[in-house]
Amino acid sequence: MWGELRRYPKADLDEHDGTYARWVRRGLRTRRFLAFVVEAPSRTVAGSGCLWLMPSQPRPGALGRGEIPYILSMYSEPEFRHRGVASMIVKAMVDWSRQRGFARVLLHASRFGRPLYARLGFEPSSEMRLELVPQPPPAG
Repeated sequence: MWGELRRYPKADLDEHDGTYARWVRRGLRTRRFLAFVVEAPSRTVAGSGCLWLMPSQPRPGALGRGEIPYILSMYSEPEFRHRGVASMIVKAMVDWSRQRGFARVLLHASRFGRPLYARLGFEPSSEMRLELVPQPPPAG
């Protein structure tokens, strides 16, 4: 997934895999991380995404929650793209969040994902950022 978004050196991607796996395992154990997977009829994975219950400050409409659902690591296998797999995953995450009384769901969309999220009702926010460490250029 990361290699499709930016031109990261292979060593950086390899190092990231272990770090990310440890973070995910910790989140799964503490029930702050959920994985959503779509399986194709051939029993292969067609796509997946994760929902992280990210720490959040209390604010009007979210007093006392202390967390907010955050969609990340969305990926559809190339042969399943543009076939509704990602939509299915995001809708399941939104339904899961709504059923548990969350007021909103957040994500950061890649240029590839923006049209999908816009179709599902997500709106751009006013978030800004400052990169303190140079980032590789976007892929392709």
